[in-house]
Amino acid sequence: MKDEKPALLLEKDGPVVIITNNDAPMNRMTLEFIDALEETITTLAEDNSVRVIIIRGAGEEHFSVGMHLKQLGQGIEQKGSIDALLDQRLRVLSRIEQLHKPVIAVLRGYCLGGGLELPLACHFRLAAEHGAKIGLPELDIGTVPAWGGTARLARCVGRDQALDIILRAKKISGPKALEIGLVQEVWPNAILQEKALELAHELAAMPPWSVAGVLQCVVGAEHSTLDAALAIERQAVHKVSSGKHQMEGMLAFLEKRDPDFSSDPE
Repeated sequence: MKDEKPALLLEKDGPVVIITNNDAPMNRMTLEFIDALEETITTLAEDNSVRVIIIRGAGEEHFSVGMHLKQLGQGIEQKGSIDALLDQRLRVLSRIEQLHKPVIAVLRGYCLGGGLELPLACHFRLAAEHGAKIGLPELDIGTVPAWGGTARLARCVGRDQALDIILRAKKISGPKALEIGLVQEVWPNAILQEKALELAHELAAMPPWSVAGVLQCVVGAEHSTLDAALAIERQAVHKVSSGKHQMEGMLAFLEKRDPDFSSDPE
């Protein structure tokens, strides 16, 4: 009997881990992929050798068309209810968003429904210059985004742009996504993955405690009061101030050389 292919692939490039949804060409977010993603993110969060994560779809065509709708009934049966099924997806995306390591999504082809809601939980989104179709078209099938897409899209691009995309079931291009602030960079398709890896290594070269502190301040405190956000920022300052990465950064500045943050910060 032929072995079934794994739902998720992992590749390590030094301090960078690449997670691939292994369901080419459409890269549906199957039950198996979400289960594997939840386990993988939990493991990578505790792995100090991993500093940056890239999430992509298998092949060269699409990031993801979203949930595997034919598995909906099976998923409800497995998890016990529709709420339990959706709660798992919300939990996984929240863990990605709250990671103290940058996560980069590589968007090409279809990035629809859950195929946009997952990237919205990531810290960086890079899109293909041509062929990307990015959106939350759930209204086309008589439903609404259910994995946090309404809230995260509105917070990313503003209420008016979010309503325009969701209520009109728009599928926008990479350049349009860049124009409205949905992605940070757009690159020709042929070099998109290469540019994502370059960004990942750029981020991986930064001091990890400082990166974690910034993510905690910007992501963790973005919906807090100003006083609460400032308190979180102060905690991050205290955490890095006694570490050797701060010493290395200051010494490198005085010595007019590039700092080396590759060692353990403790």
